[in-house]
Amino acid sequence: MYNHILVPVAPDHINDCSLSLDAASRLLADGGTVSVLSVLEELPSYIGSYFPAEQVQKSVSEFEERLGTAVEASNISTHVVTGHPTNSILDWAEKHKADCIIVASHQPGLSDYLIGSTAARVVRHAQCSVVVLRGK
Repeated sequence: MYNHILVPVAPDHINDCSLSLDAASRLLADGGTVSVLSVLEELPSYIGSYFPAEQVQKSVSEFEERLGTAVEASNISTHVVTGHPTNSILDWAEKHKADCIIVASHQPGLSDYLIGSTAARVVRHAQCSVVVLRGK
């Protein structure tokens, strides 16, 4: 059983995280917590320069609200950060002392064999246990 489980959720899959949260609830120790993390990728500087400086924070705040609404439970906290998905997940897990990461994975395509999926990179580099839920 784990005391702090991190469940990364892709921004376009916030309504599809019930399997991950169900797995987390089954693996969670009594009194443990689940953290749901979404990572919004930063805009390239050549695109970001066309937006007001506060646009990124506004987008994060709006997405935090959507995520909080989609995931409602007393022992689940939601977090939204900006950055590279894999690095942000790994950094967040280490900083907040997650002892397990539950990551969803899709069936690999050709691009996954060439550069690797986020789930694959998390599995290879995480400093804690990782549970991979295979999707369709």
